[in-house]
This record gives sequence, C-alpha cells and structure tokens, in this order.
Amino acid sequence: MLIAAVAALSLVLVACSGAGASPSPASSDGSSGAPTVAPSASDSASDDALEHETGTTDILLRYEEGGGFVMPAFAATLVPHFTLYGDGTIVFRDPSEEFPQAEGSVFKSDPLKTAKLSEEQIQDLLKLALDEGGLAQARAEYRNDMIADASTAIFTITAGGQTKTVNVYALGLEMDGMEDAAARKAFLGLAQTLTKIDEGGIVTATDYVPTAYRGILMESPGVVAPDIRAWPWADIEVTDFQPDPDPNKLQFPHRLMTPAEVEVLGVDGYEGGFMNMIVKADGAMTYTFSLRPLLPDESK
Repeated sequence: MLIAAVAALSLVLVACSGAGASPSPASSDGSSGAPTVAPSASDSASDDALEHETGTTDILLRYEEGGGFVMPAFAATLVPHFTLYGDGTIVFRDPSEEFPQAEGSVFKSDPLKTAKLSEEQIQDLLKLALDEGGLAQARAEYRNDMIADASTAIFTITAGGQTKTVNVYALGLEMDGMEDAAARKAFLGLAQTLTKIDEGGIVTATDYVPTAYRGILMESPGVVAPDIRAWPWADIEVTDFQPDPDPNKLQFPHRLMTPAEVEVLGVDGYEGGFMNMIVKADGAMTYTFSLRPLLPDESK
C-alpha cells in the first residue's frame, strides 16, 4: 500500500504540474534544489481550485501524532510529521526511519526535511488529502477500543474557507474486519504519502535548518549516567526554563533556544532535536535536557 500511495501522489503531482514544476538543480549560490515555481495566472484560474491562505506560517495541511504511552521527554519533543504552509513550503520527516546512533545518554532524531511546492502542486496535494486521503468525508474522531496506550494520528486541513481536524486512534494497528477499515486504509495511505513525499522524484528536499529551538528541562534526581555534564551555560539559569502560563499548553519547564546556545552543548547533528542529555546544576540537582526544533509557525 505504501508504494501505491506514493505512486498515486506522484502521478497526480507530475501529471498536473508538468515540466515547469519539476525540481530544479541547486543554484550556483548553494541554495536549495527544491522546486520554486511561482504561481501563474493559469495556476489559480481553475474553476475547482481550492482557496487557501498564502502566508509563510499559514498551515494548510498537517499530519502529527500525540498521546500514547511514551516517555515524557519523547512527548515533549514530538514534531508534526508533515506540514504544508500557504506559500508552498513543506516541512516533514518520515517517522519510520531509523534514529541516528545515540551519543552516550543522548538520543538524537533525524533531521527534518523541507521543499517548496508550486501552486499547482499545493492544489493537487490538498485535493489528494480530501479525496483519496479520505479527509473530505471523514468524521472528527475514529476510535479503536481493542488497543490501549496507542498514539492518535491528527490530520488538519485548511482550504476552501474551512478547517477540519480528524483524529484517528491507533492508526496503522488495524485488524481484519474492524470498523471503518476503508477509511483507516485511506488515512494510512495519506500519512505514508506525506512523510515520503520526496521519494520517486516528486520533490527534491533539503535538510530543514531551524532558526530556533525549544529547550525542555526536567528534574531527574538520583539519575546515574557516565556522561553527566556540568551546567553548560554561563548566562542561562535553571529558573529561565518555565512551564507555559496557558494550562492547555506545554507544562514542562522550557525555554526558547538560539542555535548559538545549542552549539555550546557540542552535539553533532542536533538540528532534528534530541532527548535525554543529563546535566547537573549547582553541583547538586540533575536534570534531563531535551531539544525540539521549532517550525515556521512556532515562536516558542
């Protein structure tokens, strides 16, 4: 089904976009080789074109996961698997890929990827999500009472003047004969297509380099590890990490981090984020420090 899902998207995008929307090679100034075809008059002239926002932080389509029985640090560093923004930028990562090798106690994540879609490709992708992906006819929630402690796949689409969110519990853990089998098959195909969108030459992606990060600090008293680090920052205090004042948002102590502040840690390939760095402050309390890259629509 994975091959079929990617192939279906490839046919839609390539057939509808034409040669003008094919990925271009990297320019001499080292910029991304991702397609940057500007929308033309014909791109938006179609009678069935879906209206959408065009800003760099406007979310048109997002696939993410939440909940389930996971470590707190893992939950705090979760990043949406795929996001399409109004200007055609996509930021994504395939969660099925193997994680990079750990550095002692530090577990790193793969880097996110990014590319740019033309207006035609935006239209094709939104319509694919609504039609073959099943979001147009989907309910708000799909349950699975036979499985416990699984995560929930969350699809959000904003197009044609409306926003729709679909929550699918335990997606990918389907059983023969279960309720909503056809809908779940469509959702799973959509999820796999989005996270593997750079396969088959559909788009040319480059590594996403965040401009800022979220640092999460959790008390870990009594932890024992051979690579416990002394507090690494001279100008950042433990009290600079605070829960969000909104009780509905992140309640782990966290702080906006600049790349320069992250560089101090000496972790290679940190751009995708990491978990479980053990640091000791004031020669006493130990903490677990984790890092999450921020996306274009996020500020803290």
